[in-house]
Amino acid sequence: MRTFLIGALLVVLSSCGVARVNYDYDSKTDFSSYSTFNYYADMETGLSELDEKRLMDALDATLGEKGYMFAEEPDLFINIKSTVFQSQGGNNVGVGLGGGGGNVGGGVSIGIPVGGPKLTRELQIDFVDANKDMLIWQAISESPFREGDTPQEKSEKLRAVVDKIFSKYPPE
Repeated sequence: MRTFLIGALLVVLSSCGVARVNYDYDSKTDFSSYSTFNYYADMETGLSELDEKRLMDALDATLGEKGYMFAEEPDLFINIKSTVFQSQGGNNVGVGLGGGGGNVGGGVSIGIPVGGPKLTRELQIDFVDANKDMLIWQAISESPFREGDTPQEKSEKLRAVVDKIFSKYPPE
């Protein structure tokens, strides 16, 4: 029983910081034909300047590992959008009261929310074919967000999100 409770606790704790990612892409695209990238000059990412630089550094490193090179006249343009929103925590405590006598019974129960709203960052990364001006790949991630993180923690979290996003790129 003790082993089960420890295992359940580890599963709950490890799932709290994981980014969820949804992908979409043009199935007719030959992703092996792309080798260079750049960012749109007029991007409005929704990130602070420092977080934008951290994210772009993580993207540059990840794309470099995948064989892509930064270029002034690229095959792919990258667009980034980010929003932070509040989501209601899913934890509740139930309180109930019941009674009965004879053949009649009744009860009342309410759920009390535990904890406040949680901040979630949605990050959208679009790859646009520079020659055709056509969206060919998109990833949208949602991950927990804390405003009080240190610069080191912010870099690590953004790197982890980028790693998760590009774990399935290029599509097979």
